[in-house]
Amino acid sequence: MSHVIAETAAPVPSDEAGAVGGGKVAIGTMLRRSLQSYVMIFALLLIVVVFWVWSGGTFVSPLNLTNLINQTATVGVMAAGMTLVIIIRHIDLSVGYMSGFMGAVAAILMMSYGIPSPIVIILVLAFGGVIGLGVGLLIGRVGIPAFVITLGMMIVGHGVELLATKKNGTIIITDGFFNALSNGFIPARLWPGGPDRITLFGLSMCLTTVLLTVIGLVVFVAMQIMGQIREQRRHFDVTPLPLFVIRVAFIAVVAGFLLVQLARNNGISWALVILGVVTAIFAVVQTRTRFGRHVYGVGGNPEAAELSGVSVVRVTVIVFVIMGVLMALGGILTASRMKAAYPTAGTGLELLVIAGCFIGGCSPAGGVGKVVGSLVGALIMQALVNGMLLQGVDASMQYVIQGVILVVAVIFDVISRRAGAIPSGPSPTRPRVQQEPVAAVAEA
Repeated sequence: MSHVIAETAAPVPSDEAGAVGGGKVAIGTMLRRSLQSYVMIFALLLIVVVFWVWSGGTFVSPLNLTNLINQTATVGVMAAGMTLVIIIRHIDLSVGYMSGFMGAVAAILMMSYGIPSPIVIILVLAFGGVIGLGVGLLIGRVGIPAFVITLGMMIVGHGVELLATKKNGTIIITDGFFNALSNGFIPARLWPGGPDRITLFGLSMCLTTVLLTVIGLVVFVAMQIMGQIREQRRHFDVTPLPLFVIRVAFIAVVAGFLLVQLARNNGISWALVILGVVTAIFAVVQTRTRFGRHVYGVGGNPEAAELSGVSVVRVTVIVFVIMGVLMALGGILTASRMKAAYPTAGTGLELLVIAGCFIGGCSPAGGVGKVVGSLVGALIMQALVNGMLLQGVDASMQYVIQGVILVVAVIFDVISRRAGAIPSGPSPTRPRVQQEPVAAVAEA
């Protein structure tokens, strides 16, 4: 086993690492390592600017941005699970129709059997986890290829969704709590009877959203600075100061603009809160937990991970259970946003979810990917769909454009990996001794 660890944790040559002393990295080297992340961000910015101009400002209006966020929440939560699936070299084609089926199950339990919505949500999430458990066991223990089993589950999902909605067609959901998950907003007042709006720069804004925006941006900047200092103290390669300042300022400005626009409408939606919580949880799981290191280890080299004491079957099963739960959550959010379950719910969602992951930095070869990157990729795909619908682009051209973007993203991934532009592992910064996932697993 020692020779495996030695091979996977070999020191990086100094010229390849690009270190210039003191744990700092040349700007060109850092740009090369983060090429896909920056291209992805600029692609999103380009899409926003194009539709902003094309729509005469309607695309970035408070109402449309609120709708865009609520639409992205469904794709985003499932993309978090799909990221883990792709990292371990698998795929799940069933998330579209199966999420629609989950929404139909939730609607039937509430409207036909009168079960309270909080209990229904728990039951549906558990049901999704059980489905994921079955799929994970078939893939990890029996050895059925993920493509085959999830393709079968996609067909099954389409069938059971049609079966569940056969009697009434569309099932209208009238439960206020359930519908608020994708249509409601956080309270606008800090206390009962207090003000709910504040006027800034001549614009009326939601008070709580403005306060959360200010607090969130301060916390974000502080955490970025502390992280930079911590990485430097540990003698890790750190982003050069000019690039660091530009990156933090850019993210803060974009996030601030988005939240101000949301504040001009009804504020932060519960869908955005759910999406943020899911993304934060799995970002921490990826970067701060032993299981996250195991996921990268299995994706990077399953055989070496097994030799290092990691159960590949166990990791595979857990990842698909997570995917099942998040698939169910996506179905709940879809049914909540539409206030109904209908026979075609979830159609094509697997395209947006998988494409969002690949655009966001996941690799078909496995071992690479981040939940945050997949969220940005999902936002890119959803922004395209939203903008094209807003401008009345023909449905046939929408599919063509989405397919072309997915192919381009995969081609870019292959070219970048050959050029050594995309680093593997959970962190964009690299220590002077390259710590690949399997080595981290062994240490754990």
